[in-house]
Amino acid sequence: MTPDLFEQGTERLATHQARKVTEVTSGDRSAGYGRVHEPGSLDLTHGRILYLEDVHVSFDGFKAINGLSLDIAPGELRCIIGPNGAGKTTMMDIITGKTKPDSGQVFFGSTIDLLRHNEPEIAQLGIGRKFQKPTVFEHLSVFDNLELALKTHKGVAASMFFKLNGTQRDSLSEVLHTIHLEGSVTRQAGNLSHGQKQWLEIGMLLMQDPKLLLLDEPVAGMTDFETERTAELFLTLKGKHSLMVVEHDMSFINTISDIVTVLCDGSVLAQGTLAQVQADERVIEVYLGR
Repeated sequence: MTPDLFEQGTERLATHQARKVTEVTSGDRSAGYGRVHEPGSLDLTHGRILYLEDVHVSFDGFKAINGLSLDIAPGELRCIIGPNGAGKTTMMDIITGKTKPDSGQVFFGSTIDLLRHNEPEIAQLGIGRKFQKPTVFEHLSVFDNLELALKTHKGVAASMFFKLNGTQRDSLSEVLHTIHLEGSVTRQAGNLSHGQKQWLEIGMLLMQDPKLLLLDEPVAGMTDFETERTAELFLTLKGKHSLMVVEHDMSFINTISDIVTVLCDGSVLAQGTLAQVQADERVIEVYLGR
C-alpha cells in the first residue's frame, strides 16, 4: 500500500467514526527517444514496461545493488528469487522511489524516469507495491477498504458525501470477484484470514488500476489452499497487468512463472525458466543447495 494511502485512510477512518507534469528528459537519455510523453500515458513502443540499467546502491560501504540490469515486458509475470541479502527488497525500494540509487537508470516505459519521482508520484504513475505483511484497514469492511483505494479525492469532506458511480461500482464488483472475496463484502477486514487479507490488499492495489504490480513474498504464511487460490489470482492478472513477484516458494513459482530472475550480491546471477535456473550450477551453489 502506498504511503499517502495510509494518511488518506486515517482521515477516512476518522470520518467513519464521527502531477505535476512528467519530466521528458533525464540526463543524457532523451525520453521516448525524441517523443513527448503525454501526462497519464505510458509509452510501451519499445516493448518494455520496466527497465533498469547498471544500477548501484551502497549502504555504509555495503553494495546492496551492484550493477543491476533487467527489464520486464508489458503483461509479463516475472518471478525474482535469490538468497537473503541478494538485493530483492532494495530493488523494489528503488523502483517505487523509497531508495535513490547512487547511479544507473530506472525507466517506466520509454519515457518516465522513475528517479525523478517520489513514492506517491510513482504510485500515481501506475506502479503498485504489496509488502509481505498485509496492510489493510482492519476496522473497516472489505467494501470500505476497496472503496477507499479508488483514485478519487479522499479528504474528509469529500469522503462524507462520496457515492460510487456505476462504473466505479462495476469495477469494485469485478475486483471482489477477482480476489475471491465477493462473499465477504461487509465483513470487517480484521476478521479475515491471513490469506484473505493478502487478497484484499491486492484488491486495493487493483482499484488504483496499476500497470505494474510489485509483490513481496505474497504466499508467505498462507495455507496450501490459499496458496493455490493466489496462484490462480496471479495467472488471472497476468497479461492485464505486469507483475514482479519476489518469492521463495519454489512450488508456487513453478505454477505461475514463465521467466525467473535470480539475484545474488545485488546483480543478476541467472535468468530463464525455473528448470533452467534450478539446473544452473551457480544458482545451486549460492541459493538452492545440493
